[in-house]
Amino acid sequence: MGSINCNGTLIDLSSPKVMGILNCTPDSFFDGGKYKDSTSIVNQVEKMLNEGATFIDVGAYSSRPGAKHISEEEELNRILPVIKLLKSEFPAILISIDTFRSEVANQCIHHGACIINDISAGDMDTNMFPVIAKLQVPYIMMHMQGTPQNMQKKPIYNDVVSDLLYYFSKKIGELHELGLNDIITDVGFGFGKTVSHNYQLLKHLDLFKKLEAPMLVGMSRKGMLYKPLGITAETALNATTAANTVALLNGASILRVHDVKEAVEAVKIVELLNSKP
Repeated sequence: MGSINCNGTLIDLSSPKVMGILNCTPDSFFDGGKYKDSTSIVNQVEKMLNEGATFIDVGAYSSRPGAKHISEEEELNRILPVIKLLKSEFPAILISIDTFRSEVANQCIHHGACIINDISAGDMDTNMFPVIAKLQVPYIMMHMQGTPQNMQKKPIYNDVVSDLLYYFSKKIGELHELGLNDIITDVGFGFGKTVSHNYQLLKHLDLFKKLEAPMLVGMSRKGMLYKPLGITAETALNATTAANTVALLNGASILRVHDVKEAVEAVKIVELLNSKP
């Protein structure tokens, strides 16, 4: 699926990559409040990079179902010091910013981040597309029905797979018209979808390859995995690895995860499977 340009570094996505999650929020569903001070942030990022993460995704706005809304100022106050810290500790780091706000995206890129990961694909900020096109950085756009506050109330689709294919083809067309080429799709597992919707998308993920954009998949420790199994997010690592393997077999280019080592191993196993004798 080609390569993306991150701060002048070309990253080849024909070989799947792993994105490690760093939540700088007090209320994220799995690791909320864990990474608040410089030492714990640096230690966690060093661990993820050593385990094979290509990207680190930094988020300061929790998007779990029913999450508390925070102001743009609060988001910037949380996220900019983290970017500065990570760039000083790991100068070659490739930082992705998990935000739906164009001004947060703009400031973070100017402080050294190189990818924007938008849970709303521009729907929550109409300035996002023009800003990204001007910045010319890789853009991950995720599908979400509703907002984090209401998305899981009662999600309804005509057909979840064809609805999302139409949604993304429209969005990709808009971005191409603005001159942006480095576009990555994310079907948004758990964002305005029932468990059944999530598994329909996972089963038919290979259909999204016809959009000719790399796919990011984020299922790490989510409810779609632990709820049907009657376990918790804390004990859902094995389920995450199983689901990530299915996603890789169906064409995922980036796995966004809390547990980098296990995701890197899944990538290696699938690559061995697909390697020519």
